[in-house]
Amino acid sequence: MKIAIIGASGNIGSRIMQEALARGHNVTAIVRHPEKVGKESVSLTVKRGDVENVEETAALIKDHDAVVVSYSPGRGPGTDYSKYVTVAQKVLEAAKKAGVKRVVNVGGAGSLYTEGGVQLVDTPEFPEAWRGGSAAQRDSLKVYQQEQELEWTFFCPAVMIEPGERTGKFRYNTEHPVYDEKGESRISRQDYAVALLNELENPQYIRQRFTVGY
Repeated sequence: MKIAIIGASGNIGSRIMQEALARGHNVTAIVRHPEKVGKESVSLTVKRGDVENVEETAALIKDHDAVVVSYSPGRGPGTDYSKYVTVAQKVLEAAKKAGVKRVVNVGGAGSLYTEGGVQLVDTPEFPEAWRGGSAAQRDSLKVYQQEQELEWTFFCPAVMIEPGERTGKFRYNTEHPVYDEKGESRISRQDYAVALLNELENPQYIRQRFTVGY
């Protein structure tokens, strides 16, 4: 496949890029700072791009089989988390202009539901430092859910996603986090990338949200 990855220099995007290249796909890394992406493969093309520029993004993703959106506005005081929604809108518009039907978005776990039917971001124990970004990611999910033309997927990680091993062994769910026998919801960045490439190669969640965990 020919895959465009928006945000390929980030913590998650870089793992997705590595996994895609390891599986033999051709990857176009679309980033704000190309110098952050090492050119280590003949299958990798690195392009500078402004994801909020629809025309520019459409030109960069044209002739690709799929687009992976691993965008982050950053974190901390002063961060404009509303950009999650803006980017969702702009990418979907760009994909339509470029004729790319498949879009997979790296989401957050905050929109997943507790057993009581409350979204995690709305629970009292949700970390306050994460609440603004997670609420905005939930709003971006609503943008995707309104899209009926493109084949989108919104992929939420486990509650905790950290660097770790690539095991290829995890479980799937759609609306609720996956918990292990200790009651923890965890996934490594490497296995998150495995699950995302699995979905690209063998789609199971078209116009749906899903999540994974151990």
